[in-house]
Amino acid sequence: MAHAHGSAAAASRNRLVAVLGLSLVILVVEATGALASHSLALLADAGHMLTDASGIGLALLAIWFAGRPATNGRTFGYLRVEIMAAVANALLLFGVAAFILYEAWQRLSAPPEVASGLMLAVALVGLAANGVSLRLLRQAQGESLNMRGAYLEVMGDFAGSAAVIVAALVIAATGWAQADAVASVAIALLILPRTLALLRDATDVLLEATPKGIDMDHVRQHILDAPGVVDCHDLHAWTITSGMNVVSAHVIVADGADPALTLDALCQCLSDDFDIEHSTFQLETADRRRLEERSHA
Repeated sequence: MAHAHGSAAAASRNRLVAVLGLSLVILVVEATGALASHSLALLADAGHMLTDASGIGLALLAIWFAGRPATNGRTFGYLRVEIMAAVANALLLFGVAAFILYEAWQRLSAPPEVASGLMLAVALVGLAANGVSLRLLRQAQGESLNMRGAYLEVMGDFAGSAAVIVAALVIAATGWAQADAVASVAIALLILPRTLALLRDATDVLLEATPKGIDMDHVRQHILDAPGVVDCHDLHAWTITSGMNVVSAHVIVADGADPALTLDALCQCLSDDFDIEHSTFQLETADRRRLEERSHA
C-alpha cells in the first residue's frame, strides 16, 4: 500500500511565509524608491526581490504538493516537485542577472542623475529587512534545497542592499553617478555563483546521482560486514527529495543465515551511520546470483 513521505522543508513553512511577506514589502519599497531616485541598483535589487518572492512562492507551492499523500500511481507522491521548484528558482535568477548586466552596460556610458539620499534610505530599509529574513532561514537552509534556494536568494539581496548603500555614499561624496551601475553589476555577479551551485545540486537529484556525503564504497563495506552477508550487487543510492536518501541492493546471504537478523543489522547500519531511513534489500542465496546473470546475458 502506498504511504506518505514527509518533506524536510515542510517543517519550516511558517518561516518561509514570514520571509515571503517581508520580501513583498521590500519589493514595493525598493521599486518605488528606484523610480523616484532613478537608481538602477535599487531597481536591480527590487528585481532580485521579485524573483525571491516568486521563488519562495514556488517553494511554498512545492511544500504543499509534497505534503499530498502518495497514491498507487505516484508511490512517492509529489516530493520531486520541490526539486523542480529549485530548478525554476535558479532559472529565474539567471534571467534577472542577465537583465541587470545589460542595463548596467547601457548606463555606464550614459548615467542618469541619481537621488543618492533617497537611494541610501531605501537601501538601509532593505538591508535591515533582509537581515531579519536571513535569521529566519539560517537553520532551515541546511535541511532542504528549496530552503537553501530561498536562503541564498535573501543572502544575495542582503549583499545587494549593502552594495546599493556603498554606491549611494560614493555618489553623495563624489558625484560619480556610474557608481550606481557598478553596484548593479556587483549584485548580478553575486547572484550567479550561488545560482549555479543550486542548479547543480538540484540537477544531481533529478539525475539520481549519489547523494552528497555518501561514500558508496563505505556503504558496500558496511553491508558486507553485516552478519550472514557474503556479497552484494546492484547497489544504488539516490535522493528522492531534500532530506530523503534511499538505498537499494541485492544482498547475498550465506546458507543457514537468519534473514531477520541480517535485515535488522543492514537497516540499523544505514540509519545510524549514513542517516538513510529508506532502504530496500533483496536477500538472495548464491545460486540466485547465477540465475540473474544468465537472465541478463
